[in-house]
Amino acid sequence: MDTASKGTTTAELLVGPRQVPLAFVRNPRARRYVLRVRPDGVARVTIPRGGSIQAAKEFAERHTAWLARQLQRIETQPMRPAVWTLGSEILVRGEKVRLEAGADGRPGSVSFGGTSLLVLDPASDFRPVVEGYLWRLAQQELPPRVFELALLHQLTVRRVTVRNQATRWGSCSRRGTLSLNWRLVQTPAFVSDYIILHELMHLREMNHSPRFWGEVERACPEYKTAELWLKRYSSLLRH
Repeated sequence: MDTASKGTTTAELLVGPRQVPLAFVRNPRARRYVLRVRPDGVARVTIPRGGSIQAAKEFAERHTAWLARQLQRIETQPMRPAVWTLGSEILVRGEKVRLEAGADGRPGSVSFGGTSLLVLDPASDFRPVVEGYLWRLAQQELPPRVFELALLHQLTVRRVTVRNQATRWGSCSRRGTLSLNWRLVQTPAFVSDYIILHELMHLREMNHSPRFWGEVERACPEYKTAELWLKRYSSLLRH
């Protein structure tokens, strides 16, 4: 996960017929320039130690075709609603489920995927209550799975945390601490396992070199399928 500094410089880049906002963020831990498109359409460029804004802008300019494809993908995907009400669809373990009135008929409850939660104000946004439940579920399920897969691959993990990362699914430190995004509980098991294995393989290769991806492929031969799933449903998973 990028650990960016608070300072952010902005600019614009012409991509086809549109002006795309650029956000330049310095990250002293980054080893290279990284370009990403946020769900709001802003192109974020990470600047490594010793890098410059000018070089970052030139890097983005060389990838305008890629930016155009990413922006088109965002525009054609269904947007995740900011407010969750009865009838809203969310993902739980990779399945789309609909928020419905509680099965017991009480107005102060909401049900989804066989789970029923009490809601203090039925007329309000259900999202905080539902997301809180999913986060707690992730805290219960993800750490044991990390230790299980670490043991399988003869790796040592010291600690696992479940967090609310904005742009990354997970991270791994050299000391054996893994941080995972709670939203993994919304993905299918093969996807969350891939993210866990991806981070575990950093205990062997702390980079994204060909050797690292070789370790990932040996541990998770279908990892590309998992990445495709994440790209397809990213708009339903992110803020």
